[in-house]
Amino acid sequence: MIHQVNDRHSDTRLIINAATRPMLCGLLLAILSGVRCQAAPNVLFIVADDLNCAIGPYGDTGSVGATALTPNLDRLAARGLVFERAYCQQAVCNPSRSSFLTGLRPDTVGVDDLRKSFRETAPGGSTLVTLPQHFKNHGYFCQNIGKFFHNMGETQDRRSWSIDEVLFKGTHADDTVFANTPWGGDTKRPYKAEVTEAHDVPDTAYRDGQIANLAAAMLRDHAESEQPFFLAVGFWRPHLPFVAPKKYWDLYQPEKIPLPDPAKAPENAPDVAMHESREIRGYGLTPKDREFTEVEIRHYRHGYYASISFMDAQIGEILDALDESGQADDTIIVFTSDHGFHIGEHSLWGKTSNFELDARVPLIIASPSHKNGHGKSTAELAELVDLYPTLAGLAGFAGDLPGNLEGASLLSVVVEPTASVKDAAFTQHQQPFYGSRQNWKAWGYSMRTARWRYTEWRAITDGSVMARELYDHEHDRLETKNLAESAVHTEVVKQLSRRLRKQFPGKSRN
Repeated sequence: MIHQVNDRHSDTRLIINAATRPMLCGLLLAILSGVRCQAAPNVLFIVADDLNCAIGPYGDTGSVGATALTPNLDRLAARGLVFERAYCQQAVCNPSRSSFLTGLRPDTVGVDDLRKSFRETAPGGSTLVTLPQHFKNHGYFCQNIGKFFHNMGETQDRRSWSIDEVLFKGTHADDTVFANTPWGGDTKRPYKAEVTEAHDVPDTAYRDGQIANLAAAMLRDHAESEQPFFLAVGFWRPHLPFVAPKKYWDLYQPEKIPLPDPAKAPENAPDVAMHESREIRGYGLTPKDREFTEVEIRHYRHGYYASISFMDAQIGEILDALDESGQADDTIIVFTSDHGFHIGEHSLWGKTSNFELDARVPLIIASPSHKNGHGKSTAELAELVDLYPTLAGLAGFAGDLPGNLEGASLLSVVVEPTASVKDAAFTQHQQPFYGSRQNWKAWGYSMRTARWRYTEWRAITDGSVMARELYDHEHDRLETKNLAESAVHTEVVKQLSRRLRKQFPGKSRN
């Protein structure tokens, strides 16, 4: 028998069934007896924006070396499992977040740009149950601090949370000292923001410092509650502009900032796979009509690493608060990014491609109940769309998941890091992305296996294949040479194409 309780804060309903009733009854008994009895694990879900894998936990094992100084992510990795081969489903904010927070791939959820809402585009979107909403329906207190769902308007997804979201609105450019400096009279600022900032200001001068303060306060305040929590923390960095308090810039010696490797586009890469790096060139003082100089390249990369270290310090504040609250042993922690990022590699700046650097994301899952993976890494393939069923499994209520989820639970990998769940991870992106939709020429559908990255570029008009890419990660982890037209790899291309067609059948998209 299923009972429904009206939620006075939204139009959603808390479903109490056989799976949730024991937990809620246990909570009630604990409250009445005055004894703390955590009936279900808490969840702390931290999402970075535009973070690639150049962080401490990834060392030199991936397509980039660990350049950024990230002691707190190192600390988190020591208490969890690092996924070396985790991939987003589309390398731009809104499509990626809409995908993993609904458990649906981009083609299904219907979000392929920065402005669409999954509530309006997904099948049954108005009644679709998001990841945090699923936890809310199981008796969790769900709170969002920062950028979690992508926001281009005045609200996010109120029905997913127990209370209103905070620090989720605005643009990245507005989160700068430059944008908040009065210009006087009717004078308008000359551009949206400078591409970098290195002011001697406290962490709370920027949203991420404020987000960390609020998240830490929530963890301390919730310590005595019997209700499990799902706390979503969405940091705005290291997304452009590259801004951080000066002390984080000072962690690095500018002359020792490494140059991009590889700096050039892959040999034989089709033009449609590349883009013009419009995002970074849209900021003030950034050259618009020429290549960046070596000094500029090092400076922009310096800003990216400073932004990462700034964000890492905020993660440290949150982990400290969790430990001090006494809830660490009852809390599952997930850390990831919505997608990767190029900082000059392949001549690209930004995301919106199907290359490894954009598709691959950091992913750390720390489950106190699964110590076999603590301090270890796994090379098994994973996708962000897998997080919905994985977290439900870790929390112990995977039995009533929505039937439309398209990810696979990674629980078996968390239990045993050598376990395997899937043979491929899929990413997609259209080109050219920025500008009018009428300018879109092709959709790129990309597949990553243990060895290969294979991509097909299909015409928007009729779905015909315009170009192919094939990169051998066994011998070319930096993706420097496209082998798709090599006669030696004809059979490999045929096999991978058949596998890709199973995931993306080939219908045209307009």
